Amino acid sequence: MKNKRILDRIIFLIPLGLFSLSPPVKGRAQSEKTTFSYQLALPGRTLSFPADHYSHPDFKTEWWYYTGHLQAASGQRFGYQVTFFRFGVRDRQPNSKEKPPIFTELYMAHFALSNISNRGFLFRERINRGIRDRAGARTDRFFVWNEDWSVEGDRDNHKISVNDRGTELRLELKSLKPPVLHGQKGYSQKGEGEGHASYYYSLTRMQAEGELIVGGKREQVRGLSWMDHEFGSNQVGEDQLGWDWFSIQLENQSEIMLYLMRRKDGSIDPYSHGTLVYADGTSRHLALKDYRVDVLARWQSPKSAAEYPIKWKVLVPDEQIELEIAPHFPEQELITNRSTRVTYWEGAVRVKGMLRNKPIGGSGYVEMTGYAGKVKF
Repeated sequence: MKNKRILDRIIFLIPLGLFSLSPPVKGRAQSEKTTFSYQLALPGRTLSFPADHYSHPDFKTEWWYYTGHLQAASGQRFGYQVTFFRFGVRDRQPNSKEKPPIFTELYMAHFALSNISNRGFLFRERINRGIRDRAGARTDRFFVWNEDWSVEGDRDNHKISVNDRGTELRLELKSLKPPVLHGQKGYSQKGEGEGHASYYYSLTRMQAEGELIVGGKREQVRGLSWMDHEFGSNQVGEDQLGWDWFSIQLENQSEIMLYLMRRKDGSIDPYSHGTLVYADGTSRHLALKDYRVDVLARWQSPKSAAEYPIKWKVLVPDEQIELEIAPHFPEQELITNRSTRVTYWEGAVRVKGMLRNKPIGGSGYVEMTGYAGKVKF
């Protein structure tokens, strides 16, 4: 943590239980001291761009998420993740005109770098309250920041800047396809019941160029990236433990997003779904019955003792897709004790298999939560 954080540490005591409390939503009884409740993600909303890149403070949780594979001029290969989180805490503070809350938003950020060439993994994290402009997310343009980390842009062109303890990543991204709306026109139901959902879209193929400084060495890099943006107020149900999420970029210019919402009893929630994006930018919604994910191997983390799936077979029978997915190396776990307090696996993976009886390759990212404890947002 940086200097001048004494006041921030005191304020931070307010949201210590952020991930252990169910968020108040409309229709529930509210505390006498608070009158605010967050909107639910419900069917019928029309997403538009670039406006929906902006922040949505009427919803409790939101994140802007970038992953990608980069090739350096030196020949080294890297995977990266940059995520900005916004968590609303307005419903947990007194709502008074005479004494407004000190802050209404909590901002967190994660940066992970996977050195594919030497199996190195670096992780950085940040947390700040929405006061004194230390962190924020604009509602009138696309600009999200956490101290000197930031992402900004317009509909199709984004800029990422991360700088922490001698490691820097600066990328310019250009989307090669229009935004892809997941679920039903961007409404992504995550489980049974009203509001167990998010609004969710992706830019699934972004050309990336920029600069990486790591280990005292400056590298010019280029490659492909993927951007996700989600916002909602009550995504994970009481019977759900976590999720497995896959983003796959294939050599034929198509992409696949899949996720599995895992229940406490070991079953997969039937609301799990995915999206197949064709080379021309059109897409097909995939219900759980349309795809299958088989675990081929597992790995136990020496740090958290969590046991994760670590190799998969993915089948989309109607599209004659059969893929094998494996990480470039297993040690890509994030233990975020100084920010979200969630331990999860997020890593660069390689993809190979068959598409309509022809060999195909690709790359991707996999995120797995709930293997080291239930995720509660």
